[in-house]
Amino acid sequence: MSLTVTEPRIQQKINLLIGDYNLMLAQSIQDLVAETQKGTPNFSHYTNVFYELMQSKVDPPLESIWVYSALTVRSRNFTNDEPLNRLSVTKDLFELISACSASCSSLKSIALLAPVVFELYKVIVDSKGRNLISKRNQKLIREIRSLVDVILGFLSVCCIKNLEEQCDNLIVPFKDLVSLWLDKNGSLESFLPLVSAEICREVGEGVCDVNRLAGVVIFEMFLIKLCLSFGVGIAGAQLEKELKSWVVSSITGFRNAYVFETLVRMLLEPTLPVTSLLTSEDEVLLRQALYDAVILVEYCFLNPERAVHLPAVRMKSLAMARLIITHEALEFLRYE
Repeated sequence: MSLTVTEPRIQQKINLLIGDYNLMLAQSIQDLVAETQKGTPNFSHYTNVFYELMQSKVDPPLESIWVYSALTVRSRNFTNDEPLNRLSVTKDLFELISACSASCSSLKSIALLAPVVFELYKVIVDSKGRNLISKRNQKLIREIRSLVDVILGFLSVCCIKNLEEQCDNLIVPFKDLVSLWLDKNGSLESFLPLVSAEICREVGEGVCDVNRLAGVVIFEMFLIKLCLSFGVGIAGAQLEKELKSWVVSSITGFRNAYVFETLVRMLLEPTLPVTSLLTSEDEVLLRQALYDAVILVEYCFLNPERAVHLPAVRMKSLAMARLIITHEALEFLRYE
C-alpha cells in the first residue's frame, strides 16, 4: 500500500496568520522532537498539524514536507525488515515527497530527497551481504537499479528548470530534522553517508543552506549510480571509459556548481566514501574516471558569466581545488 497524501480530520483549524507561521512551525518541530524521546511516542496529532502547515502554503517550507513525510512513514508499523519490503517503503517515500513538493522550487524538491537517499543507501549496503544468486535477491538488485534510475530522472527534470534560484534557508536546526529519520545511535554522518564529515558539518551546523544540501543529494545519487555500474559484466578500461562518459554527461546535465564542488572536494579525500559499496580495486578505477571528468573537461556552467549567482570567493576556491586535484591525479597515476 503506497503512502499517499490524505486529508486529515481536524476539528480545529490551525491559526496560520502570516506572522505566526514560522513560529508555529518551529515550535511544532521542537515539541515533536521532544515527543520522540519518549518510550512510546504518539505522533497522530502531529501528523495532522504538519499536514495543515504544509497545505497552508503554495510553496511549503522544506521542514513541513519533510516532517509530514517522516511521520507518515512512521505511521506504517512494519514488523518485516526484509530488504524488498524496505525498498518498497523507500519507493513510497520518494513518491510521497515528490508529490508534496510539486509546487516547490527545483532545488528544494531535490534537497527534500535526502532521507530517500539515506534509506536507499541502507538497502543497497544490506544487499551486498546477501546471496545474489537467489531469484529473490536478483529481483532486489533489479528493483534497486530501477528506483535509482527513476530518482535520477526526477533530479534531471528538476535540473532542467532554473537552478539559479535561491531557496530560503531552514528556520530550525538541521540536526532536529535529521533526528526524525535516525535511531538512537544515528548521527549526521550516517544520514549523509556518501560525503565527508567536513561537508556533513557544513550542512548541519548553523543555518542549513538548502541549495548546498540539494547539491549533496544529487552527488550522493550520482555516486550510488556509479557504484552500481560495477559487477554488471564490464570491467577494466572499457568500464572506466563508460564511467567517465556517464560522469561527464551527468555533470553537464546537472549544471550545478554545488554538485561539482562536492565532487572535487571528495576527490581531495584519501579515499572515496564507497568502502561499503566497492572493493578497493574498484574504488581506484572509479577515482581514475572521476579525475578525468573533473580535469579534462571544461563545463560551461562554471564560466564566470554563467555562475554570477555564486559568490566569487567560492568560485576562486573551486578553481584552486581543481588545480590541487590535477596535481594529485598526476601523482596518483605515477604510482599506479
